Amino acid sequence: MTEYRRHRLKGGCYFFTVNLAERNRTLLTDKIELLRESFRNVKDQHPFNIDAIVVLPEHLHTIWTLPEGDDDFSCRWRLIKTHFTKQVEKGERISKSRESKQERGIWQRRFWEHRIRNQDDFVKHVDYIHYNPVKHGYVRCVADWRYSSFHDFVKRGILPANWAGGIYPKLDLG
Repeated sequence: MTEYRRHRLKGGCYFFTVNLAERNRTLLTDKIELLRESFRNVKDQHPFNIDAIVVLPEHLHTIWTLPEGDDDFSCRWRLIKTHFTKQVEKGERISKSRESKQERGIWQRRFWEHRIRNQDDFVKHVDYIHYNPVKHGYVRCVADWRYSSFHDFVKRGILPANWAGGIYPKLDLG
């Protein structure tokens, strides 16, 4: 897909999946402005580029490019999660383990990360991100999900507005 050739893979480029601890909650879309603020707050102090992102009610997928020579994505995720959590009213279920450590129970402790290997890997993961709301049954068309960088890709002429047109692109992320 030559549409993506404008994206450069400088520095460390990573795909992430980050989940809420309680997968039946809808905090990420309910509190989307707070999530955006949390990202902006961290980006101001620890720069990174968001190449693609989709936010679903209980998890998100994103691709980041970090500055040359910087691979400390764990710090950035810790700060994003902390900023978000501090602004959310308490009320989540907290395990005994978290309670003993005086932790909140908003996020899963860990996240999944994958270093993007090359341009084809980048394209596959961007496609996966943008198709994810359809895959999970939230919408029938990619363009109908508003919490996605897909709309930015359309505005910049990288993808057509009818991309994937209800047909799941063949994606091999293994």
